Amino acid sequence: MKHLRILDYVDEVARARSIRKAAEHLNVTASAVNRRIADLEEELGAALFERQPRGVRLTAAGEVFVNYLRKQNGEVERMKSQIEDLKGLRRGTVRLACSQALALDFLPRAIADFRKTHPKVEFDIQVVDHEYAMTALSAFEVDLVLVFRPPYLANFQPLMIVEQNLVAVMAKSHPLAKKPKVRLRDCANYPVALPERSIGGRQLLEDVITRSGLTFNIAVESNSFEMLRGMVIHAGLISFQISIGTMPEGNKLGLVTREIDGRDVPSGKLVFGQLRERNLPVATAIFAEHINKRLAALVKVV
Repeated sequence: MKHLRILDYVDEVARARSIRKAAEHLNVTASAVNRRIADLEEELGAALFERQPRGVRLTAAGEVFVNYLRKQNGEVERMKSQIEDLKGLRRGTVRLACSQALALDFLPRAIADFRKTHPKVEFDIQVVDHEYAMTALSAFEVDLVLVFRPPYLANFQPLMIVEQNLVAVMAKSHPLAKKPKVRLRDCANYPVALPERSIGGRQLLEDVITRSGLTFNIAVESNSFEMLRGMVIHAGLISFQISIGTMPEGNKLGLVTREIDGRDVPSGKLVFGQLRERNLPVATAIFAEHINKRLAALVKVV
């Protein structure tokens, strides 16, 4: 849709914060992008970008325009998806942000099963912390989020909420692996590998630590769950994860999970949702139903 090209220019410049970088991504010249934006600014009677020595940043008018633009782009994608659906192709792109815990096993399995019946649907998945996920949703960068303990967002509409317990992850050879259930004070006697503080599971653990006065021997902190799992495997550390984030194949890697006594750590909410009154593209709406069913089958719905 050629008449929407200038809108793509504005959106890309806003994301890149640079006309040159945006032009490289769009495969056009920087002068062409700058000229088209200048024409649009003249038509609107307001500057969208503040030109700076090392790039650009949105003006107040630009923030309003880009927010409107991304909302409209979502509607365009829905319209295109509906047209493809009528043609029997069921094409489309599902844009979703999720917590790292969902990226290990649950979401890849869900996508793989979905693509068996909808092979032409593409996926754009952002694996981020819960705060960034909600920011991306509010900025129309994604259409769905699946995150643990999301922060408040006024126009957020939960589609499914399920309770998740924190579990301890350790090697089969670890002394605590002999117990069917562990206490946090037991875990505090051994070195641990913890996710960094922006992760929902770590924040839940920190709340408990603050109240209980426990002190952990933190050997490793990381923003990568792959790194944490590697430290459990190779260094014999204990780590913590919400139950949906544990992999069924863990036994093949020599890993076990142990439930943490409910007196120590309360459960938290895993939330799947979208913006309120947001009309999802057809493929995204169908995938949302798919995820709802899989989540409902896992644990008690609240």
